[in-house]
Amino acid sequence: MGVQVIEGVRFEDHRGSVSFVNDFKFEGIERFYMIANSDEIPLRAWQGHKLDQKNFFCVAGSFKIGYVKIDNWENPSKNLRVETVVLSCFESRVLHIPAGFANAIDALEKDSKLISFSTLPLSNVQEDDVRYPSDYWRI
Repeated sequence: MGVQVIEGVRFEDHRGSVSFVNDFKFEGIERFYMIANSDEIPLRAWQGHKLDQKNFFCVAGSFKIGYVKIDNWENPSKNLRVETVVLSCFESRVLHIPAGFANAIDALEKDSKLISFSTLPLSNVQEDDVRYPSDYWRI
């Protein structure tokens, strides 16, 4: 399975709103965390994952998420094609990025929040996490 956007639904009436993504399956999810980038530096980039699969859901504001398929973990090409998806709290969507990619997360609004669901146990993160400079690719 490659990168995919899993569509959901957001329902709103006089009582408030309900958002859901019923086609997102939690199979293999080991942990989750909330991301809130700083207002001074709204870009968190680039984190690569050889084994971990990432699933992102925006709960406040909006984010532009860039991803790139890594060709060489030690020295990836700077000419790799960067794809982007915008996630907003007003749209119920999960972005699934499989293992083998690096990603960048850019908050588009103040106080934006993103949940990340990860498939790799915390005990294995150090052997999986590869960091590149924030300007290695542009999103």
